[in-house]
Amino acid sequence: MATASGINKIVSYKKETTFGTLPSASGAQTIRRVSSSFNLTKETYQSEEIRTDYQLTDFRHGVRAVEGNISGELSAGAYSDFLASSLARNWTAATPSALGSTTIASVTGTYTITRTTGSFLTDGVRVGNCIRLTGFATNNNNKNLLVIALTATVATVVALNGATLTPETVASGGTYTVSGKTTYAPTTGHTDDSYSFESWQSDIGQSEVFVGNKVNTVGIALPATGLTTVDLSFMGQDLKQRSTSQYFTSPTAQGNNGIFAAVNGALIVNGSPVALVTAANININRNMTSEAVVGSNIKPEIYEGRIVVDGDFSTLYQDGTFAGYFDTEAEISLVVALTANSLPNSEFMSFTLPRLKLSTDTKDDGEKGIVSQNSFQALKGNGMNGFEATTIMIQDSTLV
Repeated sequence: MATASGINKIVSYKKETTFGTLPSASGAQTIRRVSSSFNLTKETYQSEEIRTDYQLTDFRHGVRAVEGNISGELSAGAYSDFLASSLARNWTAATPSALGSTTIASVTGTYTITRTTGSFLTDGVRVGNCIRLTGFATNNNNKNLLVIALTATVATVVALNGATLTPETVASGGTYTVSGKTTYAPTTGHTDDSYSFESWQSDIGQSEVFVGNKVNTVGIALPATGLTTVDLSFMGQDLKQRSTSQYFTSPTAQGNNGIFAAVNGALIVNGSPVALVTAANININRNMTSEAVVGSNIKPEIYEGRIVVDGDFSTLYQDGTFAGYFDTEAEISLVVALTANSLPNSEFMSFTLPRLKLSTDTKDDGEKGIVSQNSFQALKGNGMNGFEATTIMIQDSTLV
């Protein structure tokens, strides 16, 4: 008799049009995963009746719900739907305009791109975006340039993966793109997405379909060595159906974009590249809740809460910079850019936290390099100095 194997399990999903209503069987997407679990849970009620026979006579099942988890290795595009849902905003693209006469200059390990017409800010560029140039000297074209400071006419950038730029002035014909699309926690117009998930065990012919699932938490972990990981948790409404056949017909196959490793990319703290980071974690919590109602064994809605972002990072202890940020309750910014390989135009994702405060500052000890660890609380930014007015912004170069 066959038994189920994880390698033969297909987990696929599709966004719902109406919360808790199973969408049509076509157009689903297979998930990239290290592990995944979606399970029906029930509240249970045990009788408290005191009896002369000393025994328990009843035990009941109550309200149903779904607990879901996906653990994976982060790659561009793989979890874009869920990241946008966690921030309650769809992905959008910037609209670059003509640069006019443009000058590229080198400034102590960074570069400035100065335009004479148009506005980076009006085009939709923000600190933390990566841009790519075309129409310039060959060495300057089609490279990932991470914006670390920004005004309407001047973008200060870091060329990712050790790339360099050649200083020059181009009178006309130079253009740029903001790769892929961006999302962020908005001030208004919040989306409220839910998904149906199917776990299809092809080796034993068993399908379970779960409806009304909303993203509750996201955790991004960047080790100094190893692959970047992502952990997603979902709150769901119900197990809609069990079957011996697959519900989602021909779901789109898992992607093949390269998995991020923290050795590729950049980490910018308060506008300055930091090369001493040993680990970093970013957490998004949607604080979902639900309420039971009389006469139903499912909860009619899952309610969204605040978008709370926190995390931590560790650095080799070099000076008092981070301790000073903690001691003075300074507000700082954090930008993390991850690339899929070492090429100057690699696919990438960036995470920008415009405004945060350190909540701890500790150092370890031992016969080794001393490591300083800082946890942080992200706050809504004010939209100044080229940042988006948000708690967190994410860019994904693969989205079109």
